[in-house]
Amino acid sequence: MMDGADHLDKLDAASKTSSDVDLSTDTTLVVDISDALSEQDKVKFTVHTKTTLPDFKKSEFSVVRLHEEFVWLHDRYFENDEYAGILIPPAPPRPDFDESREKLYKLGQAEGTMTKTEFQKMKAELEAEYLATFKKTVAMHEVFLARLASHPSLRVDPSFKVFLEYDKELSIRGKNKKEKLGSLWKDLTKSVDEALIGGHKDSDEFFEHEKNFLVEYHKRVREATVKGDRMSRSHKAVADCHIQIAAQIGVLGTSDTQGLSKFMNKLSELFEKIRKIEGRVSSDQDLKLCDLLRYYANDTKAAKDLLYRRMRSLVNFENSNKALEKARAKGKDVATAEKNQQSAKETFEHLSDVGKQELQEFRTRRLAAFKKGLVELTELELKHARAQLKLMTEFIAAVGKD
Repeated sequence: MMDGADHLDKLDAASKTSSDVDLSTDTTLVVDISDALSEQDKVKFTVHTKTTLPDFKKSEFSVVRLHEEFVWLHDRYFENDEYAGILIPPAPPRPDFDESREKLYKLGQAEGTMTKTEFQKMKAELEAEYLATFKKTVAMHEVFLARLASHPSLRVDPSFKVFLEYDKELSIRGKNKKEKLGSLWKDLTKSVDEALIGGHKDSDEFFEHEKNFLVEYHKRVREATVKGDRMSRSHKAVADCHIQIAAQIGVLGTSDTQGLSKFMNKLSELFEKIRKIEGRVSSDQDLKLCDLLRYYANDTKAAKDLLYRRMRSLVNFENSNKALEKARAKGKDVATAEKNQQSAKETFEHLSDVGKQELQEFRTRRLAAFKKGLVELTELELKHARAQLKLMTEFIAAVGKD
């Protein structure tokens, strides 16, 4: 059993979950998570950097970071107007192993109600589930850093350099009540503003199409994520049922009747082997499909945020044009109005130019990731189906001989 409070789980870099998020092959700045340590209330990530860029003091170095520091880094980008035209990579999800630990705890409580073999199999399954969740958490944090490191503008941000290079804790504190209320009010204001300008017609056909597409796409991909999770959990439940079925058939295998005993033992072995395959099916669906859908649901939200920032700048530009017309009509504060209009125009044009390139790259990256993930999932599903068919064929042949 894993001890909830004292358990430490170390991640071998060679065994980390691979990501289907396509990234740049630029090697001038390569960031990965070489190791991670899971404790009761936090995960310590060892962030490893190799670079040939002159901005860094060393060509290779490592620092230890907590999840809160990843969120801090994301917020530095998201709150910086300089990156308003850029699709900011979504922050990695908070490490959450409570569900796995709760299952392990309940299993320990129920140890006396099941056979030793059944208990050991259930324990192994839950420990594997915990480790898989841990590896996926590490992978999502690594993808976030890799996205930043591969972006020509985001990679040179001073906060990113501090995150990668400063070898002590960043001392990131949580938000106090006042700051939380401020964030809540800011989000509420943004939602209201987004609703108000959401029906604003964009004269640029590219951005108008992207807006309509991403609104519908985001809705569909979130729904697909929920259904994919349900499918994966169902397959996991099937695998867990096989444990109990195999155990009970194994009990029948202790019968004094020699022929029946032999048949039941072979049937128990068949269910045990099928259980392992069903477990792999569930794991592959979760990794290759559900995680991919979940990531791009968040990434699509980031793309929608980019479109909102550009639309807000368009509305500001149009308002500045109206203000300039009024100033000229009144012959008052014309110079100030012209300055504001020119600034709003430059901001809008900059966001349009950068945003268009970002959205085009997002489409290319998204299509490549889904193609890769779905092809790999299909190949794995076929592999597991053939393995199950082979097991059943061999079982029927063996029973026929007896």
